[in-house]
Amino acid sequence: MFKYIRKRLLYGLLVMLGVITLVFFLFNILPGDPARMMLGQRADQESVDLINKDLGRDKPMPLQYLNYLNDLIPISFHNNCDTDSYFYLNPDKYAPYTQIAKLGTTSIVLKYPYLRRSYQSKRPVTAILAEAFPKTALLAIVAMAFALVVGIIIGILSALHKDSLFDKLALFFSVLGMSLPSFFAAILIAWLFAYVLANVTGLNMFGSLYSVDNFTGEEYLDLKNMILPAFTLGIRPLAVIIELTKSSMLEVMGQDYIRTAFAKGLKKKRVIVHHALQNALNPIVTASSGWLAGLMAGAVFVEYIFDWKGMGIVIVDGLEKYDFPVVMGAIAFICIILIIINILVDILYAALDPRIRLK
Repeated sequence: MFKYIRKRLLYGLLVMLGVITLVFFLFNILPGDPARMMLGQRADQESVDLINKDLGRDKPMPLQYLNYLNDLIPISFHNNCDTDSYFYLNPDKYAPYTQIAKLGTTSIVLKYPYLRRSYQSKRPVTAILAEAFPKTALLAIVAMAFALVVGIIIGILSALHKDSLFDKLALFFSVLGMSLPSFFAAILIAWLFAYVLANVTGLNMFGSLYSVDNFTGEEYLDLKNMILPAFTLGIRPLAVIIELTKSSMLEVMGQDYIRTAFAKGLKKKRVIVHHALQNALNPIVTASSGWLAGLMAGAVFVEYIFDWKGMGIVIVDGLEKYDFPVVMGAIAFICIILIIINILVDILYAALDPRIRLK
């Protein structure tokens, strides 16, 4: 088991390194000068050069890449004496940190990953992501919970009434849900439920977790704004869970122990809930864990259309304003979350099924 976990961790680290490397070089070869964007197009060349020096963009690309990796990893190496050094241990950037060892002018420190500062707001990227990520995580969890509850119920009913009208309708909506692109589904649902049926539903086309009172100017929790984006985000996993539950239930219901349970006179409800469903849930739980990670990454379009102040708004605004540190930090953060969840799911699945780790 330990060998299997070690291998999964190694694969995860390699994938993370590959994504971070790709993101770094992609955003550093794009056209556009951050110094010009910060100072304006009429800024003099001397000021532009000073900003580029402060950002480290005057250094060779390989050196910039090494410094970027050094900033991201928790255990990093810094110069503790020369303030002009590109690797200087700047307290304003890296605090809080703990010095592990000191070798001459080089310090080995334990710190939080440093994702740089926004070109536009000058705020630390970690602070921007810390504000946005909980809203995206909440939206993804609610969407996944909706997909699980509704999908399992519909999947069970489809399996019990195979080839009925209900089963055919469930199949139709499953295929439709998997086929609809997220951005189109978001526009369609916002138009239908928050514009055409606004008087009936009372929902808004735009809004985040907190709204501002027009009279007092104070923020208040507005949970109804989460209904439409969570529903939109949950459509695709809902469609997959319906079909996965149906196929898994049909397979389990054909097993010998289910027929034995019926032969012993157990009630149908007890057989389905306590025997069939428990064994049919294993692939559903595994798939749902992966979908939860995917929802956090795939919420960009949905959040932007519904103006949900999460990671989607942060990424799109960063792309529009060429705020590269924000976009790079958001992508790296999402990548880390995806890899961690996938590793945990792999370990959990291996613990449940010994055949996985033996392979």
